[in-house]
Amino acid sequence: MAIQPKKHDMPVQPPQERAHNFNEVALGYAEEIAVSEAQRCLNCKNRPCVSGCPVNIAIPDFITKIKERDYEGAYRTISKSSSLPAVCGRVCPQETQCESKCTLGIKFEPVGIGRLERFAADYHNANCAGEIELPAPNGHKVAVVGSGPSGLTCAGDLAKKGYKVTVFEALHVAGGVLVYGIPEFRLPKEIVKKEVETLKKYGVDIQTNVVIGKTLTVDELFEDGYEAVFIGSGAGLPKFMGIPGESLKGVYSANEFLTRSNLMKAYTKDAQTPIMRAKKVAVVGGGNVAMDAARTALRLGAEVHIIYRRSMEELPARKEEVEHAAEEGIQFDLLRNPVEIIGYNNPDDRRDPKNGFVTGIKVVKCELGEPDAKGRRRPVEIPGSEYVIDTDCVIMAIGTGPNPLIKNTTSGLEVNSHGGIIVEESTGKTSKDGVYAGGDAVTGAATVILAMGAGKTAAKAIDEYLCGGNKNL
Repeated sequence: MAIQPKKHDMPVQPPQERAHNFNEVALGYAEEIAVSEAQRCLNCKNRPCVSGCPVNIAIPDFITKIKERDYEGAYRTISKSSSLPAVCGRVCPQETQCESKCTLGIKFEPVGIGRLERFAADYHNANCAGEIELPAPNGHKVAVVGSGPSGLTCAGDLAKKGYKVTVFEALHVAGGVLVYGIPEFRLPKEIVKKEVETLKKYGVDIQTNVVIGKTLTVDELFEDGYEAVFIGSGAGLPKFMGIPGESLKGVYSANEFLTRSNLMKAYTKDAQTPIMRAKKVAVVGGGNVAMDAARTALRLGAEVHIIYRRSMEELPARKEEVEHAAEEGIQFDLLRNPVEIIGYNNPDDRRDPKNGFVTGIKVVKCELGEPDAKGRRRPVEIPGSEYVIDTDCVIMAIGTGPNPLIKNTTSGLEVNSHGGIIVEESTGKTSKDGVYAGGDAVTGAATVILAMGAGKTAAKAIDEYLCGGNKNL
């Protein structure tokens, strides 16, 4: 049978409809499409796609199960390596990881691995979610700080080996960046909730509203009987440019804007947290977070401009997200760099309700020069090219860093100049005995799947530390 050269398109909501709702954009493969896509897999002997997966899912094996219409078997295969298959099938950048290694991709489009992972996970959640076989307890207690992708992965892997695992989450809902950072239209929160409930079935205890570093310290966790601690507290500390006007009303960090919308549901009528419903929004940045913030603002009724200092070719966001944003009507102001945020000020009437609010953002045009240390061409400002873009809201989406709270309240924990916890790459071990770390708390803001890989690495190392890595545990 001849191989179809292109992967099957993902069904999506029409742009003119989805731009006005928060329902999931991608609708998922139907059964026959999934089977047909699975049949494109060459089932290579050297399995290059597996080497491109940070959690080493047996990709050809689960795809073979889909070919055979054993969808629950496909899910079980994925679950041996991943604690969050329905999440990864939606937000993992497969195009730069597993799919980039696909042999079929040398001549044709690669197999839609992520789309098939989502199909298997969704099938399981709709048809087979039930009781699971619990492992025998091994008598050891481990604490996990943070319920984001690294923390949940570490907790899940250890629970499946019989450890008593407690996850401490600062917010009132488990999921970390999966619930506060990624919009509903990309990752429905019900999906995250189901993944968390699955971990609870394995005995993972999740305690919310506990801020490690305030409510408890890492040192106190050891005093409470925990024999090892994994820190997966993420990178929730927003960065700003340091330009004039960033303290004006109407300037958000992307973290605050997305948390209000995603976690607090500020876009609903009965929300208990406010969010600005601006007429014109400028989002500064070009990554996935910038796309999420821009597409959220659009759904709140704004005209949205993304301001990015390089060209479209250098945009770091996933290609699919950029395409979706453009289809929905978001405008890209490229080769532009903000230099000042302009605000309204009426010195004659301090009671004027418009005082202190954003009215525009001044940008300077750029051109691309020589490559920087990362190989990207450096933007060079063009003198005298400044102009103002009218806007009543500015969202800064230029990155985040680790919160210093944990390292400032934990003895013997070394961090780097960026505030990231220093670890052994192969184990996630920190400078403090019995403490491991991974994900954005170590690397700064990165992808969900890389955080999961770090959690998996640490779980293996903790098992070695406490039990010698006994395969029967």
